[in-house]
Amino acid sequence: MGWSKDELIEVRRHLHRNPELSTQEHKTAAFIADRLRDLGLEPQVGSHGAPTGVVAVLEGQGGDGPTLAWRADIDALPIVEDTGVEYTSCQPGVMHACGHDVHTTVGLGLAAKLIQNRDQLPGRVKFIFQPAEEGAPAGEIVGAEAMARGGVLDGPDVDAIFALHCMPSQPVGTIGYSRGPVWAGSDAWRLTVKGRQTHGAYPQDGVDPIYVAGQIIVALQGVPGRVVDSRESCVVSVGKIQAGEAFNVIPEEVHMVGLLRTLDEGVRRKALDALDRLFHGICQAHGAEAKVSFSQGAMVVANAPALVDKAVASLTRHVGAEAIDVAPPQMGAEDFASFSRRKPAAYFMLGVGNEGKGIVHPIHSPHFNVDEACLPFAVDAFGHMMVDLARSWHQG
Repeated sequence: MGWSKDELIEVRRHLHRNPELSTQEHKTAAFIADRLRDLGLEPQVGSHGAPTGVVAVLEGQGGDGPTLAWRADIDALPIVEDTGVEYTSCQPGVMHACGHDVHTTVGLGLAAKLIQNRDQLPGRVKFIFQPAEEGAPAGEIVGAEAMARGGVLDGPDVDAIFALHCMPSQPVGTIGYSRGPVWAGSDAWRLTVKGRQTHGAYPQDGVDPIYVAGQIIVALQGVPGRVVDSRESCVVSVGKIQAGEAFNVIPEEVHMVGLLRTLDEGVRRKALDALDRLFHGICQAHGAEAKVSFSQGAMVVANAPALVDKAVASLTRHVGAEAIDVAPPQMGAEDFASFSRRKPAAYFMLGVGNEGKGIVHPIHSPHFNVDEACLPFAVDAFGHMMVDLARSWHQG
C-alpha cells in the first residue's frame, strides 16, 4: 500500500538532484508541500518558526488516540558531489551527503502509507519536515529549536516523536536503536593565545603563542581519560588554527577553534571546567594570555526507554529480530535534541550500506550514497510501527 519502490526512488532522486543548504530550502519545501497535497493533506509552510519548514497532520479513524509525530530533516551540505551516479546534484558545491533526501522521502512515503491505512490508525500523525539541521547562519537558531519554539509540538499536542538517520556502516535492511543517548551534545570552544611578537631568530625576546598553542593541543588529549573517567564518552578536537604571516616573525596571537562532544551533562560540565583551567593555566605558565569562549550547540539526543521498547517490539514483529539490533551512541550531534528533551522520543538508525555495491562511504563524504532498497523497507517497517503504537496507546 502507499507508494511503490519506483515511486519512492523517483522522489529521492529528485531531491538528490536538487539539494538546498540550511535555511535556503524553498524549492524543497514547495516540492514536499505539493506531494503532501497530492496525498490529500493540507500542509503548512513556514508556520512554526521556520520559513522553509513544512508541517501536515494526518487524521486517523478518529477517537481519542494519540498524536504521534514523525520528523524528517530536509537540508543539504556544502560539499562537491563525487559519486558518479546519474542523479548527481545539479547544484554546484551542494550535496545531500548526509542522507536527508532519504529522510524526506521516507517521511513522505510514510504519509502515503498511513493515508492508505488511516482506518486502522487511532488518533493522528503530525509530519514535521524540518530545515536547517546542519546548522543555521550566525545569530540564527537551528531548525529544530526554531520549530519547537514556534509551537510545532503543540496544537495538536504531540505525545511522542520519531525520527531516523541513514547509517552507511549498517547493511541495508537493518534498523539500529538505543534505549538512552543516541547523539552527543556539542560545545564549540574558541581560544586566542596572546603572546608578544618578536623576530623568529630571537624568540627569547618575546612570548611565542605558537609554542604555547602546541602545548595546549597536546594537553587537550589528557582531558578524556585523565580528567573524565575513561568509561565515559568524551571527545575533544581542534578544528582550526590561525597564526602568523611570515616565516621569520613570531606572531602576537594564535586563534584556535575546536569542539567538545559528550553524552552526559555531568561529564560535559567537568570537561568544560577542565578545558577552561587548561587554557588559562598553560598560557599563564608561559607568560601568555588566554581569551576563551564556549558556545553550546545541540544537546544530547536521548531516547525514552519505554517508548523504544514498544517500538522495537513492533519492528521485530514486522521485519524480524535479525534485522533489529542495538546501535552504539554516536559522537556526532543532531538538533533533534530540541524535540527529544521536550517530548518522549525514539530515534533510529537506518541501514543503507551495501559492500557488494560499493556503498560504504560515511556521511558527509563527497562519495556518500545509499542502497535505495532502504526506502520501501523503512516505509513499511515504520508504517506498521506507527499504527501499532497508536493502537496500543489507544487501548491504554
